[in-house]
Amino acid sequence: MAEEHFLTTEEVLDYLQVNLRTIYRLIKAGKIPAVRVGRQWRFRKKDIDTWLTGTRAGGAKSAGAAVLERPRVLVVDDEQAVRDLVAKTLTMADYDVETAPDGPSAIDRLRNADYDLLITDLKMPGMDGLSVIREARLKSAELPIIIITGYSTEASAIEAINLGVCGYLTKPFRLPRVLAIAARALGETAPTIEA
Repeated sequence: MAEEHFLTTEEVLDYLQVNLRTIYRLIKAGKIPAVRVGRQWRFRKKDIDTWLTGTRAGGAKSAGAAVLERPRVLVVDDEQAVRDLVAKTLTMADYDVETAPDGPSAIDRLRNADYDLLITDLKMPGMDGLSVIREARLKSAELPIIIITGYSTEASAIEAINLGVCGYLTKPFRLPRVLAIAARALGETAPTIEA
């Protein structure tokens, strides 16, 4: 009987030409079996090759193309610096991020595309975040929503909870908090930003 060949996490990253976050998604989705040994994962090369053969037979161009799609996130904030910071942080952690500078733009995007997560400021001129959340709920009652707030009243906090908001970021916030709360909202392990 031939000895089975196991790959380390680093070897699988190199073999599949994908990032660590993608490997974790594949493990979580049950696409590739892995065994935890201490702090490392071990993968049977035979399992990886079987998965690759199946994805290529399905018409995928590469292992990266066959991977679960990156979560799509819509970030809504009237402050460009905040919007850009959140978007850049999530993009570096391998999220597919779009932004909107105000409520009407956000509503338009929500009507024309599907998102896995909505992050919206509560206090914006014209149409506030609660109005954006109400519109988002009309399209999808299950969409995870995170609110950004510099200050909020008790009434707006209660309404946000009643609308099913699953988390909040209080300004000012740190980048790891953005990643942790987004991952939790999506039911994932918090990613790290790769250098």
